[in-house]
Amino acid sequence: MPAARESLLDAAYTALARRPWPGVRMVDVAATAGVSRQTLYNEFGSKDGLARALLRRETDGYLHGVERALAEEREPADRLAAVAAWTVGAARGNALVRAALTGCWSERLPAPSRGAGSVSSVPAQRRADAGVPTSAELLAHVRDRAMLALGGRGRARDPELALACESAVRLALSYVVAPAGNEDDPAELVRGAIGRWVSGK
Repeated sequence: MPAARESLLDAAYTALARRPWPGVRMVDVAATAGVSRQTLYNEFGSKDGLARALLRRETDGYLHGVERALAEEREPADRLAAVAAWTVGAARGNALVRAALTGCWSERLPAPSRGAGSVSSVPAQRRADAGVPTSAELLAHVRDRAMLALGGRGRARDPELALACESAVRLALSYVVAPAGNEDDPAELVRGAIGRWVSGK
């Protein structure tokens, strides 16, 4: 991703942490990133385009974290536990990831949308304009990636493995929407509840 685009997304993310999205001004985002307002519009087309790109970046970052957790050389239950821990941490630390995972979008956040037939000359913006996955689609992405990582292509349709992978993420999401005490560990819950389903698989 070009440096100017990444700097603009960083500036938009910082601005969103300070004020609701309706109060974020394009001129301020451009100034914080150290580029002209025209560069901002060239990259994103509009404030809605900037919002779509920011949402896409944050959900992609979450999915990359899932892939890192699944790539660790550990037992399957431990990898699902790592996905659960990452999911809770990412959702607690990033309001956009939390909203994408739960489907609960506050008025402070940009609403997920899809660009009407993106005509952007910027490939990354055309991808962003396609919109971010719904919470159900995001959960399905995580489940499918986990199934592939844990069972390979030969078990891609194994219903028990699918249930284990989906349950791990749903257990993690329960910690996001109903936080537990500090002593509760979502990774331990997933390891204990799901481990027997995926052991040796």
